[in-house]
Amino acid sequence: MNAPARGSNEGRGLAVRNYFFRWAPALALVLLCSLAVFPEAATPQQQERATAQFDPRDLSGVWMLTEGTNAFEGFGPETRPPMTPQAVEIMGERIPARSVPYPHLSNDPEHQCNPAGFPKLLFDTEPTEMMQLDDRLLQVFQWEGRLRYIWLDGRELPSGESLDNLGPAWYGHSVGEWQGDTFVVNTTGLEERAWLDRPGHPKSLHARIEERYTRLDAVNMELLMTLYDSENYTAPWEATRRVFTLQPAESYTFFGWKGVFSGVTESICAPMNEVGYNDRFRDPGTGVR
Repeated sequence: MNAPARGSNEGRGLAVRNYFFRWAPALALVLLCSLAVFPEAATPQQQERATAQFDPRDLSGVWMLTEGTNAFEGFGPETRPPMTPQAVEIMGERIPARSVPYPHLSNDPEHQCNPAGFPKLLFDTEPTEMMQLDDRLLQVFQWEGRLRYIWLDGRELPSGESLDNLGPAWYGHSVGEWQGDTFVVNTTGLEERAWLDRPGHPKSLHARIEERYTRLDAVNMELLMTLYDSENYTAPWEATRRVFTLQPAESYTFFGWKGVFSGVTESICAPMNEVGYNDRFRDPGTGVR
């Protein structure tokens, strides 16, 4: 596992700490992480960027979560509908990292080098690049070095026998379309073993998640998300509103190498690198070795 890239715009928090650092007991480290995720009031330069001209249907660029809860706080803790008995049973078997002294004592599959899954990875506070092509939109995540396809070629969202044949996927099967100036994405076929969020909420194979991306100005993009999963929840679940901010090139340029994979090290958990990963990322501040 390697550290995320750090550019010159350190105040914007592009080099957001690995989520395991959030579990260091030192209060100073917790405050530092909070400042990285939620930046201070906009500077005159940032205000000028926000008021610049922009194409509302152009989502390309490198974005980072700057407003709204991240994966630790959950999908939408203040809006969760009642859970079904099945979901209550599943939750009873899960150990979120924040309920134990050290993250590695959690049974979140992500802590064993498994993918974070969708939508949890989308809520991570590291850069995500969006690339628009004619027939698809790609989301490239710095964390995990992950690529997500959102299809724009008119295909139907899989359901019934089609979905059963495709089976589950860590990041599901996604199709998108433009509704006015809002980009609407629907995803289904999610891997049930991956948690919905870090508190451990479940999601089913047949669940559907709708994302609605709308550019608010030249540098800010709103994401509204709703989970439809009657197997686990008694009503649709609206997630916390989140805002992503377009990052300037210098904030993801390191030693002249630009891009979301431009850091000194890679943000990938690999079993063969487990010792170095544990020493440098999982265990600092916890006293565990």
